Amino acid sequence: MSDLDLSTRLRGFDYPAWRARMEATGGCAHPVRLRGSSTITATDGRVLAQRSGEVWAPCGNRRDTVCPACSDRYAADAFHLIRAGLAGRERGIPASVTERPRVFLTLTAPSFGPVHTRRLTARGRVIPCSCGTHHQANDPNIGGAVDHDSYDYAAAVLWQAHAGKLWHRFTIALRRALAARLGVSGRRFAQLARLSYAKVAEYQRRGLVHFHAAIRLDGPDGPADPPPAGITAEGLRDVIQEAAIATALDVERPDGTTLTLRWGAQLDLREITPTAHDAVTDDNGEITDTRLAGYIAKYATKGTGKTDGHPDRPIRSLAHLERMALADHHRRLIETAWHLGELPQYAELNLRKWAHMLGFRGHFLTKSRAYSTTFRTIRGERRAWRLAEQLDQLGHPADEPVIVVNDWHLVGIGHHTDADRELALAHAERIREQRTTRRTS
Repeated sequence: MSDLDLSTRLRGFDYPAWRARMEATGGCAHPVRLRGSSTITATDGRVLAQRSGEVWAPCGNRRDTVCPACSDRYAADAFHLIRAGLAGRERGIPASVTERPRVFLTLTAPSFGPVHTRRLTARGRVIPCSCGTHHQANDPNIGGAVDHDSYDYAAAVLWQAHAGKLWHRFTIALRRALAARLGVSGRRFAQLARLSYAKVAEYQRRGLVHFHAAIRLDGPDGPADPPPAGITAEGLRDVIQEAAIATALDVERPDGTTLTLRWGAQLDLREITPTAHDAVTDDNGEITDTRLAGYIAKYATKGTGKTDGHPDRPIRSLAHLERMALADHHRRLIETAWHLGELPQYAELNLRKWAHMLGFRGHFLTKSRAYSTTFRTIRGERRAWRLAEQLDQLGHPADEPVIVVNDWHLVGIGHHTDADRELALAHAERIREQRTTRRTS
């Protein structure tokens, strides 16, 4: 955006109205533009407020590369959702959850062929990659296949497409392992305990997801119910490792042979402690619940993250890739997902729809039912707070019911010009900087 474009926009007759709508969305990069009317009426028929015309609503996209403003809001909601299940003392979750057996787990994808890596010795020296190169930290080749022709791209995409199902198999195996540790059958486990968790998917540099999960053992009625005696945090770690190793899923390769999908060999398990530290981990390498929520929520807003030119939305054809600055490795994954998507045996996977996500088609943040609150509850509380604030400004008691009638219809999505979008992004960045300054001061 040139200085001339900015100057012209700031002098525009509609700039004050545009700025008010933009600020109402927090600087959303792709606002949903609505036209219509809204009326707030008291139960005795008095009209308390009425507005008409055009309003904007945030797009709500969770990815930072698509909309930084909505991504920040999503991360904040995710933080409260995760923290409620870790620290308790809010949203109906008792503080006693900090005394439960709790573990922070990281599950990775298996190897589908050698990739370029950068490892350091204890003294900080770079260990040569298997290709013989000492890669720098910003080397774009890191994570890419050493030999594209021998790398098993089909297996990598199929693993990615089934990662969510593999996690489901893991939770089943974990419940069975816990039941065996308690000396009961798998069917009786639900009568004695409940497995609660929240997990987030994060892309590795090689383009495959790994899962971070906070796992907690509760009583059968959830967080308010103490778990059965006999399973400590150390015992929970043992059964998680046992379940992860035992989890397997057989799928069909394009040539009809069987491919067995498993978790990777890199499995990280750490106990979650209730101590309040400023670091994510303490001196013993244990994860503290006061920072783990932010650590998990941060990854819920990330995309595939390999190159700036990576598509954030579904592609319509492989011809779209020609205009994108993609790493060769990611390009191969997208092309493989696209080609597998036309095969009848993979029709239900919708691989062409998810080719831009390298085949991964699961939710980035999921939780078990009793882990904590929900996004719907958190967002409902925010709407209720805003309505109460508005009623207070109108001089109407917030605890008295009102009738709200909305009649809006869609007129468009996004800003009209690149200058408007750049100004909105700048506004969102100022809000982020101010928030960061307040936290560090």
